[in-house]
Amino acid sequence: MTMSDTQQESKTYQRPPLARIGAIGWLRANLFNTWYNSLLTILILWMFYKIIPPFVNWALFDAVWGKVESTVCRQTDGACWAFLYEKANLILFGLYPFEEQWRPTIAMLIFIAVVATSCHPSAWRKSLILAWVIAVPAIAILMWGGILGLSYVPNTRWGGLPLTLLLSGVGLMFGFPIGVLLALGRRSNMPAIRTLCVTYIELIRGVPLITILFMASVMFPLFLPTGLTIDKLLRAQIGLIMFASAYLAEAVRGGLQSLPSGQYEAADSLGLSYWKKMRLIILPQALRISIPALVNSFISFFKDTSLVIIIGLFDLMGATKAALTDAAWRGFYKEAYLFTAVIYFVFCFFMSKYSQYLEQRLNVGTRR
Repeated sequence: MTMSDTQQESKTYQRPPLARIGAIGWLRANLFNTWYNSLLTILILWMFYKIIPPFVNWALFDAVWGKVESTVCRQTDGACWAFLYEKANLILFGLYPFEEQWRPTIAMLIFIAVVATSCHPSAWRKSLILAWVIAVPAIAILMWGGILGLSYVPNTRWGGLPLTLLLSGVGLMFGFPIGVLLALGRRSNMPAIRTLCVTYIELIRGVPLITILFMASVMFPLFLPTGLTIDKLLRAQIGLIMFASAYLAEAVRGGLQSLPSGQYEAADSLGLSYWKKMRLIILPQALRISIPALVNSFISFFKDTSLVIIIGLFDLMGATKAALTDAAWRGFYKEAYLFTAVIYFVFCFFMSKYSQYLEQRLNVGTRR
């Protein structure tokens, strides 16, 4: 075959039909490749057509913007974003004094900054512990005050987003290491330790979170000596830690059980002590495997903190319901819950995407 024949053959080469490449090819391959897939695609497009344009009209074009009276909102069919102008501070900060709301704002920013820094593997050093040691007292001083010229604000006036972040953040911070210890204890060869851990996990998982909060708020003070009281927020926080640790323990136990016995035998062959074996070989692999289950528990726990309203603590959801009790602004449920849902979605979406990133990063050795 000569060069001229090759050139002639390349000229006669035919490209695939346009219907099989590009956007049209992708649509045919993914959305209209079978009759039932085509039917589902058309049905979903019809649903989008029925939902999205009315929602956009309600949320944007027919909405009432700016700071106006509620009577103006009641004269239109669109969204009343003036409700947020009026009640955003109450939803975000609860009953915290208006003139002092810069303090929980800075406290939240510090908390989010430290958590965001902790999420990156390159920051997993001893300096990160120092950052937390500095951040936690700073957040406490900002929230409580009483020193450095800051006025004292009792935690009974805390609420909104800061309370949700603190309850969930502190709950997971303490609940995770306790859960790891419980998971190790459940697989221990010592019967007393194993029985104690199994009893704790099954007892906590066997009752709803509302029951634990009710016991911490109402029943527990009845067993205290006369004159001794424990702060309600602290009792609720301990109850949340107990609840989170039991569920996280089961997620970690799943990772421990999924490891092949050869990993345990290989660790034993190195002559390592029990804690070194767990810290250096077993737990890193088990936690990597448990990431999806752990993050699922994190997201669930973050949303479950809304149940603290039953003991009189106004978290983000509780503050939203409180904002709707104002007679002048009663009835604007869609605006209030949409605003709250966006906040919950942002945090939950971040946790979900971070778990995917972390799982992909830690799976370098097993990726195919």
